Amino acid sequence: MAYDDLRSLLRALERDRDLKRIKAEVDPYLEIGEIVDRVQKSGGPALLFENVKGSSLPLAMNVFGTDRRLLKALGLESYDEISEKIGGLLKPELPQGFVGMREAFGKLGAMTHVPPKKVKGAPVQEVVLEGDDVDLEALPALFTWPEDGGSFFNLGLTHTKHPETGVRNLGLYRLQRHDRRTIGMHWQIHKDSRNHYQVAARRGEKLPVAIAFGCPPAVTYASTAPLPGDIDEYLFAGFTQGKRVEMTDCRTVPLQVPAHAEVVLEGWLEPGKTLPEGPFGDHTGFYTPQEDFPALTIDCVTMRKRPVFQSIVVGRPPTEDGPLGRATERFFLPLLKIIVPDIVDYHLPEAGGFHNCMIVSIDKKYPKHAQKVMHAIWGAHMLSLEKLIVVVDAECNVRDLHEVAWRALGNVDYSRDLTVVEGPVDHLDHASYQQFWGGKAGVDATTKLPEEGYTRDGGWPHAIESDPDVARLVTERWKEYGL
Repeated sequence: MAYDDLRSLLRALERDRDLKRIKAEVDPYLEIGEIVDRVQKSGGPALLFENVKGSSLPLAMNVFGTDRRLLKALGLESYDEISEKIGGLLKPELPQGFVGMREAFGKLGAMTHVPPKKVKGAPVQEVVLEGDDVDLEALPALFTWPEDGGSFFNLGLTHTKHPETGVRNLGLYRLQRHDRRTIGMHWQIHKDSRNHYQVAARRGEKLPVAIAFGCPPAVTYASTAPLPGDIDEYLFAGFTQGKRVEMTDCRTVPLQVPAHAEVVLEGWLEPGKTLPEGPFGDHTGFYTPQEDFPALTIDCVTMRKRPVFQSIVVGRPPTEDGPLGRATERFFLPLLKIIVPDIVDYHLPEAGGFHNCMIVSIDKKYPKHAQKVMHAIWGAHMLSLEKLIVVVDAECNVRDLHEVAWRALGNVDYSRDLTVVEGPVDHLDHASYQQFWGGKAGVDATTKLPEEGYTRDGGWPHAIESDPDVARLVTERWKEYGL
């Protein structure tokens, strides 16, 4: 089973000698970021900073920094467990398109009885601070990179709801601390919370917001998952962890938050109230520029007694984003196959930030099959942001980048096999010559058919392979060779 809260996971990691307590005083201005980045890139343990300069709260970092730790947190042996569970439940349904996916996902929740449940007397409300007692500067925000525009909270799970439909959204956005009671909401153009804010502003209403830190691991993961807007992240979290997530009513806003979170910030967002936010050293490995974003005034802070704060460091890959991205890649394969059933497997390389490149394998059946798959992907929810799609044959291991490169570099005539289009790109994409849209490419690295115009004598060549009988003989005699 997954862990019910952050502190129980930390205790388990410590028992496994996969958590290091740091008792020396450390500075959240650059020093913690440098420490964590080095430990992440060396595959090191989770870290618990017990003496953060300027704060009395211990700070947990790099908690999900390896696949092993994230799987442990979610109570899994492998990411394929959830993938197979989803695929097994969806297979008899054969739903089509996004409507079918939403209906099927709803059936998952109904079948497994994992919707969130409301509780009273939540641990996260053991301490309540309101009004002038609120002091965000007492919380360990990180100034991670030298050109950052300020200190940020990087793992605050933001709760909003649609002002008209009441549909809840849980998202993970960076949060710049402007002062004791104000934080910037980095709501990118494609995000559901931004839509909620725009609807509230159009209606001339304030938007209630609640931000939770140190949540149960399955909830933290669910906040990163690219779910359609009307799929409840808490349903997905319950499905992932195999049990219902306990929620409690906020004290000052009409929202619910995890009862076993460590710290929660509550406030109302005024229409049109913005402040300059950034620059910020982002998961792309580059700084994103300063822009105006909504500024939230915090009216209430609730927390557990002796809370543990949690954050992450993002920057040039690999970082803690890696395991979270790999989990999403595996979990959503069955759902992606609903939208694009031609797909055999796919891979989102971490070096591409999970949205700059997608490698797809297909069982090619007809001319221009690869191009059909490219365009289907570009029309599929957040996969519309993929900038490069490389399509290979089914026998190619999409996670073996050497094999993918061998095929992509050798199987392509760029006058015929390269598809270039324009479309939406990620809000943080610095390479597009204008914000929000730019050029995309699809590379057809599959075997070419005569019907596609490949009419050279002998047809498409066969890849070199060993003689199976000789290969078996050599395997049997290997010790005789003294190698």
